[in-house]
Amino acid sequence: MLPLKYLLSLSPIGAPSLESSRSPAPERLQLTGRALVIGSVAAASMAAGVVGASATAVRHGRPAGRRRLAREIARTVARLGPTFIKAAQVLGTRRDVVPAWLCDELSMLQDDVPPMTATQGRTALREAYGDELDEVFVTVEKAPTASGSIACVYRATLLDGGTVALKLRRPGIGPRMAADLALLRRGAALVARLPMFRGVPVREVIDNLCESVLGQIDLGREGRDLGRLREDLGSVPRVLVPRVHPEASRPAAIVMDFVPDLAVDTADRCPPALRRRFAASALTVVYQMLFINGFVHCDLHPGNLYFTRGGQVVVLDAGFSVQLSERMRDLFANFFLNMSIGRGERCAAIVLESAIGVSDDADVGAFTEGVTDLVARSYKLSAKEFSLIAFAGELFDLQRRYGVAASPELVFPLLSLLVVEGTVRSLDPDIDFQETAKPILNRALFGIR
Repeated sequence: MLPLKYLLSLSPIGAPSLESSRSPAPERLQLTGRALVIGSVAAASMAAGVVGASATAVRHGRPAGRRRLAREIARTVARLGPTFIKAAQVLGTRRDVVPAWLCDELSMLQDDVPPMTATQGRTALREAYGDELDEVFVTVEKAPTASGSIACVYRATLLDGGTVALKLRRPGIGPRMAADLALLRRGAALVARLPMFRGVPVREVIDNLCESVLGQIDLGREGRDLGRLREDLGSVPRVLVPRVHPEASRPAAIVMDFVPDLAVDTADRCPPALRRRFAASALTVVYQMLFINGFVHCDLHPGNLYFTRGGQVVVLDAGFSVQLSERMRDLFANFFLNMSIGRGERCAAIVLESAIGVSDDADVGAFTEGVTDLVARSYKLSAKEFSLIAFAGELFDLQRRYGVAASPELVFPLLSLLVVEGTVRSLDPDIDFQETAKPILNRALFGIR
């Protein structure tokens, strides 16, 4: 651990960007130049990918060719950098408008970037705090404890001696990602005019996608969202959301309580009874957000959801969170309640009521019949047999097949459940998602406690 004044004394005026040093500095980057770079990289990468996918389809059939093409698209996205990785991760949740074979690859894209170097860390500290740095912290550890494409987390000490976690945005990442998202919006406006996309809400989907990614850049906003989650989940037993220190936080930095000894494998080393308690608590967190508060953390993967040997569930990183309108919260709660009691026609009506687009040739009758059958089959399954991922996949397939584009406000809440299902099932394979929801649904819809 090094004193801050020493760290700053070594800091140069600039620092290497996250991408190659051959890329122009973000502040000098023009949209036209960036578009040329993106276009050339994508064209070169996809040209080879399409040839390879076509050859695979000839040898092994069309499904194998599609899988190969999906992998090539994912590789191309990864080459384009963090903005497109984040955007593709979100787009991979939209199975109502994107084919499942492509969603499977996009949703598995992971940020694969090294931690910030010491030089980049010093530059990031200067960008976030300027001359106020030594008025906030005594020390900041040199090496980050966690790393992502947008930010890294450091252990630090406040002036009052408190140990905190400092989430620090990478230098220059904000302008670069904002420029890339502007290009995505322009591209969506062009694509939306093509005849093949008539009736598909291309602009709405991309606008929502861009807002989701921008929310992850603005650490000031994320800090406020984390504070909101802490307040909303304060009544849920055995759940911990770290306290944010707003006076020490900045738009490019979040300062929060440091939670020691977090490890992704803690639950694996706990007895079965405690693992079942973890599963129930994690599921209750999601239901509380969905049905009671309406403010939803959509990215509760194992890197953002931890368990402690003391029995607590720890929720981190609120960068991908959405606020549901009262109308949509009520619709989603009704959808889940009707799903849990086998009323498929009502579930179909809710999806149609909340849809942001119904194509000119949409077959509403066939869609309703398909959803009714899906709910009837799912309702009869045992808790162990029922899979939210399988249910959602079939629902989105019906929407895509019959021309019904779901509202992001309906997709993202469902996403929060899909993300956490694997974790919950690994902790308690026998947990009943529908039965666990009913007490919270009754409280949300009917005031029954």
